Amino acid sequence: MANPLYDTLFGCHAGRTAPFLHLADGGTLSYDAFLRLAARYAHAFRAAGLEPGDRLAAQIEKSPEALAVYAACVQAGIVFLPLNTGYTGDELEYFVTDSSAKLLLSDGARADALRPMAEAAGAVLMTLDAGGSGTLSDAARDMPETFDTTPRDGDDLAAFLYTSGTTGRSKGAMLTQTNLLSNAEVLVAYWQFSADDVLLHSLPIFHTHGLFVATNIVLLAGGAMIFLPKFDLDQVIAHLPRATTMMGVPTFYTRLLDDPRFTRELVAHMRLFTSGSAPLLAETHVAFEARTGHRILERYGMTETNMNTSNP
Repeated sequence: MANPLYDTLFGCHAGRTAPFLHLADGGTLSYDAFLRLAARYAHAFRAAGLEPGDRLAAQIEKSPEALAVYAACVQAGIVFLPLNTGYTGDELEYFVTDSSAKLLLSDGARADALRPMAEAAGAVLMTLDAGGSGTLSDAARDMPETFDTTPRDGDDLAAFLYTSGTTGRSKGAMLTQTNLLSNAEVLVAYWQFSADDVLLHSLPIFHTHGLFVATNIVLLAGGAMIFLPKFDLDQVIAHLPRATTMMGVPTFYTRLLDDPRFTRELVAHMRLFTSGSAPLLAETHVAFEARTGHRILERYGMTETNMNTSNP
């Protein structure tokens, strides 16, 4: 029995030395190095007592290590629950308790404050900081760099994402392996991603846009990402010449349009810009095309479904 999501997105890249993540500091992480890190994390999660089907809640800053936590969960059959880094302790208590998380992964600076809540919920508490340090990294340091992938079925849960709560208290949307994989397959085909693409990634990865849309597409296509910690105007403009595609929210594009360095010449080589997570105003569409010659592809999705439509 296979693990469709891991095998298709991650396992197919085993031993591949091509770049996966281009980092803001100029470093590069290959597919092979990324998968070896994820395998060590998978071993650490097993050693912490997590079994297939258990839930791991993560409130951690964006980093290559944070992304490897997602890969490790998929490989080990653990249900991944990414949480907004802005959530308060009370909000976290609800999510950890409601999801029956067996492990809470947090930034080290919040560990002391969160420990009583984690203990009350019966969850192991581990830490992972933005720089890659923490008790998870300590536990994983001497672990093997290969992990026997846990067999899973397409109908098995891969992730929980909590809704925004616009009609009541946030609810956990249960996403199966097939939910995530089929959405990535459709988007790769319709948006014509390939191994030649380099995605400029400045989105958060606690949200479906940055994690299950952007990241899964690149993994499936075998391309690379310029992996920025957040949207920083200077960093984005500096890295655009190396990118072929960019995914953003409307404020990314309005901020770029407000900067005179954002010119037609800067992005003449770009293949695709997409926008989502909020409506893009008509005047932004018009101004962007007039400035760059490119039309922004606007798409719509939901936490419960991932992407549903795109225009064009």
